[in-house]
Amino acid sequence: MPQHSTSTPHQASFLGKSPPRKPHNAAVRPREYLTEREVERLMAAAATQGRHGHRDATMIFLAFRHGLRVSELIALRWDMLDLDAGMVHVTRLKQGLPALHPLRGPEIRALRRVKREAPASPYVFVTERGSAMTASNFRKLLARAGKTAGFTFPVHPHMLRHATGYKLANDAQDTRAIQQYLGHKNIQHTVRYTALNAKRFLGFWRD
Repeated sequence: MPQHSTSTPHQASFLGKSPPRKPHNAAVRPREYLTEREVERLMAAAATQGRHGHRDATMIFLAFRHGLRVSELIALRWDMLDLDAGMVHVTRLKQGLPALHPLRGPEIRALRRVKREAPASPYVFVTERGSAMTASNFRKLLARAGKTAGFTFPVHPHMLRHATGYKLANDAQDTRAIQQYLGHKNIQHTVRYTALNAKRFLGFWRD
């Protein structure tokens, strides 16, 4: 007597087939970091997107200036900042090392405006309802800014942290100082930025 399959049509469609694989990052992005000029393009694009353009551009600015992971960015509270003294206490996740970073004039001015325009909240970056921004919120606004800025590859938040590392390495900052600035416990995580510093090779040819 013939036996009938008990699998559903949905299950049967996958019988004998492997599920589709997620493409490697290299297949959709030429690299995993942005240059300083590209970050500036992102900020300019974000600033044009709706009523909260200044907030969005400031989030990108802070993430880049301080090498913040998205989770660290959305967790920023006003009690972690001293705008008068120009300081921000950066609390690192993933067992990273905390640090006190200086805030420069453009950052302070941008943050003061954020504070004036946002609903009262202990968090720096909030939604219209006053709740803290989420990682998903930031990923979406960053993706929109990337499209508006004309990038041909998708932009994700961690590219801003990598942008910080490469920018500081290209400026010939001390590797140990970069390690402490980014909160790396292991200096090997920092060395990858200095390894791609093209300025090391400028003296190889004397044309």
